[in-house]
Order: sequence, then structure tokens, then C-alpha cells
Amino acid sequence: MNVSSALLAFTLAAGALTITPGLDTALVLRTAAVEGSRKAALAGMGIALGCGVWGLAASVGLGAVLAASALAYNTLRLAGAAYLIFVGAQMLWGAFRSRHASAPQPSGEEGSRRGRSWFVRGLFTNLLNPKVGVFYVTFLPLFVPSGVNVTLFSMLLTLIHMSEGLLWFALLILATRPLSRWLQRAAVKRALDGFAGLVLVGFGGALLIGRGR
Repeated sequence: MNVSSALLAFTLAAGALTITPGLDTALVLRTAAVEGSRKAALAGMGIALGCGVWGLAASVGLGAVLAASALAYNTLRLAGAAYLIFVGAQMLWGAFRSRHASAPQPSGEEGSRRGRSWFVRGLFTNLLNPKVGVFYVTFLPLFVPSGVNVTLFSMLLTLIHMSEGLLWFALLILATRPLSRWLQRAAVKRALDGFAGLVLVGFGGALLIGRGR
């Protein structure tokens, strides 16, 4: 496999994986529909940065420690599960609470802080998921041709994956624009919060009861 064919194969494979429905897609869609495009974009950038950190770790060999060490894997798995369940429970509680009281509109400063919080949520959703790290450790080497600098080429592949993710998130955000008025209805927001909360709790539960390594 030469460099050009490796890049093409990785771009197609990573692109197919990027658009596969999962936690990242659900998080960005929910944020775009309920919180708005800006906060959804911040969540998407946080997710992409998380991928970049994992890609860098895999490129320099740190990810191999996670793949080989049961203790490291299980520690991160439990932390990630707890985080996802916490965030999902917050969404479920927000959906329940909004049925009984109208939430006040946040001030400009508070809205800015909440926007940054979605960047942090996107980032930690990836950083605390050990399966993302193992994915990079096992997936990237498949597309590294012989004769190249492994670390630099792996980082190039990571950047391609991050770019595809950002493009996909942008498309998801744009797709919610025509429905923005309908999505801002209180009942629709509650339903989306409830669905996204269940997705996050479900992913967290799957990590929690997942088999140790």
C-alpha cells in the first residue's frame, strides 16, 4: 500500500465510521436542536479535539498502554461510564423539570458559560471513552504504509478523521436549521432532552457493565 492509496482508503473507511449513528451524532443533534447552532458547533469541536488527543496518544505509543493494561482500561471505562450517566441524568432531569416550570432565559454571560460547557462535554465524552483510544490503536496502523514516519503519518490520519467529523457535525447542524422553529417548542425540547439523556445513560450503562479487559 503506497501513501496515496493509504490516504484514500483511510478517508473512505473513516468517513463511513463517522456518519454511523452513535453517541457523538446524538450529542451534536440534540445540542443543535435544543441549545442552538453555536453550542452544537462547540460540542462538535470538543469531540474532534478529543479524537485528536486520542490520535496523538496512539501515534506516540501511549494508547498501546491502554490497549494492553486491564487496570488502565477499566479505570477509564468506569470514569467514562460515570460521566456519561451523570450528563444523561442531567438531561433527563431537565426534561422532567421543564414540564412543571418554564426555565428562565440565561443572561449573555451565563449563555456564554453554557456554550463553553458544551465544548467541555464534547471533549470529555471522547476522552473518557476507552473504546475510542483502543479504536485508534487498532485502526490507524492498518493504513500506515511502510517507509513513512509512523508518528507523523498517524497524526495526518487523525487530522483527516477530525476534519471528517467536523464536516459531518456541520451538516447535522445545518440540517436542523429548517426545523428550528418547530424544534424550539417546549414539548419537542423535552422529548429531545429525554431521548438524548436516555442515549447517554444507555452508553454509560454499556460501558459500566462492559466486560473488563
